[in-house]
Amino acid sequence: MYGMDAASGAAVFALNVSSEDHVLDLCAAPGAKLCMLLDLLGSSGSLTGVDIAKHRLAACRTMLQKYALGDRCRLFVANGTSFSLLPLQNFTDAFLIEETRETFKEWTPKRLWKERKASKARDGITSELVAGTQEPELIFYGRHSGVVGLTKSELFRISCCSDSLDTGYDKVLVDAECTHDGSIKHIQKFEDWGWDTIERRILDAQRTDILTNLQLQLLRNGFRLLKTGGSLVYSTCSLTVAQNEDVVEQFLSENPHAGLQEIDAAKNWPCRSGRIPKTLRFDPLTSQTSGLFIAKFTKYAA
Repeated sequence: MYGMDAASGAAVFALNVSSEDHVLDLCAAPGAKLCMLLDLLGSSGSLTGVDIAKHRLAACRTMLQKYALGDRCRLFVANGTSFSLLPLQNFTDAFLIEETRETFKEWTPKRLWKERKASKARDGITSELVAGTQEPELIFYGRHSGVVGLTKSELFRISCCSDSLDTGYDKVLVDAECTHDGSIKHIQKFEDWGWDTIERRILDAQRTDILTNLQLQLLRNGFRLLKTGGSLVYSTCSLTVAQNEDVVEQFLSENPHAGLQEIDAAKNWPCRSGRIPKTLRFDPLTSQTSGLFIAKFTKYAA
């Protein structure tokens, strides 16, 4: 579905998205899981997609338009380790109605040439990654995403400043950046890159340390934005323990209000248990798919 390996869809199904859920996809690009989440939401709830790379998030926007799925979605170019905007639907009634204000109109892909030129000059190279302190940039919003009719100040007013929330996201997906060593599609790229580069691209200890730190930061922030009683799925397509079980253990050791959940949907899945109970692993041998690690968390009341 949407060009994904079968295992990748398991991370989405593990979230058990329901109608009226407000969902956060903290690492949204390239967009296949984003589309699956919107399929599951249907005509209610909302989905916020975040990615640090503008050109990759633009590809997500293209997918939403291609499949006509973006009605309840908004996309932000932002650093997932520091993104702090909460679902708009929780706060709509709190906004003050002003007689004269410049509000977001219905989104359209057609912009004046002068606007595109000014945007390009302001943003620089479109593939540039966003700095952690930079304000999120809204690059797409659907008609029923909650954005239409708001001012910019209203849009960015609702941010998270607490780890204990009753107004956060119902479901959060953290499909974290990783070495992709379990992805069959990715491994096939070494035919072009050269197999002699595998040590530098996958096995380099310094790069792995940087990635595991990033993964832990993404997991921390996703959990911070999760409402009490909500569910978060952490996943990677790496086969390594360092990027999966080790990250989960570190996170649990510092978060007394976090707990692992059983993934009920997995009872008939062709996967095996990870090294930590309630975590799951797909791999080419067991599952006849690419590799995938899944851990599902819930947030307990403080």
